[in-house]
Amino acid sequence: MRVGVDIGGTKTEAVLIADDGTIAAQLRLPTGFGPESVVESAVRAVTEVAGSSLGAVASIGVGIPGAVDSVSGRVSHALNLGVEYLELGAELGRRLGAPVRVENDVNAAALGAFHLLDLSPTASMGYLNLGTGLAAGLVLGGHLWRGSRGAAGEIGHILVDPAGPLDLDGQPGGLEVMASGSGIARQWGTGEDNSVTAVLDAADNGDERALEIRRRLFDGVATSVRILVLTVDVDLVVIGGGISRLGPRLLDGVDAIFAAWDEQSPFIQSLELSQRLRVLPADSPVAALGAAYLGSN
Repeated sequence: MRVGVDIGGTKTEAVLIADDGTIAAQLRLPTGFGPESVVESAVRAVTEVAGSSLGAVASIGVGIPGAVDSVSGRVSHALNLGVEYLELGAELGRRLGAPVRVENDVNAAALGAFHLLDLSPTASMGYLNLGTGLAAGLVLGGHLWRGSRGAAGEIGHILVDPAGPLDLDGQPGGLEVMASGSGIARQWGTGEDNSVTAVLDAADNGDERALEIRRRLFDGVATSVRILVLTVDVDLVVIGGGISRLGPRLLDGVDAIFAAWDEQSPFIQSLELSQRLRVLPADSPVAALGAAYLGSN
């Protein structure tokens, strides 16, 4: 049996995976703020989801935002959790009496999506997380590809529009500012809780500024898929994260971009971008699920 934990900014989600790969138990808890509270949230999640089966658990994995050293389990710059530096793997291992693997939450979600979709062990997949930020995780042949310095998949920092809006990293026209929740909120600038939906609603009503922001969103998502296919030639690109819940409101716009590219370029048409794209089922616990499989990665 395996336990996976996804530590998010507001909630911590945990799953217990049975020997046959099914989810035997699942729970959500509020995430504490600050290093000690984050550790307490994770310990509670593991012990409660495993219950009396804790002694039979073969591996424990944790997905968490921020910069993560997957070898040492060290976490830094998880600012939305109030964590500047935390030896999370070592501390959880000491508290739980078992080795704990720690991974960036997007990488964990990529691994979870790979298992959730029951892909062939030889398949390759790019997971595109469209949430507060924009980043990707790569699973090649069933294993995470982190790159030489752990930066593989950080495509949100790729600049695609020199005349575009500024991102938080100080550069204009990055994919993250164009096609993430935080980027769209900064472009829209009204302070609404759900800026993406507000922008789409305003665009449907003909608002010119909203139409431009919506165009950037569709183009940013389509370009992200194109980059993952052209650089790694993955079999599949799977979209997850909060923006993926827009469903047809997002996918129809992205498909229109693909269709325009196909008309312009026989080569791009041969890539069959629209056929390679899938969206995760809503509310799938992919980050927790992927964390449970970190022991084999």
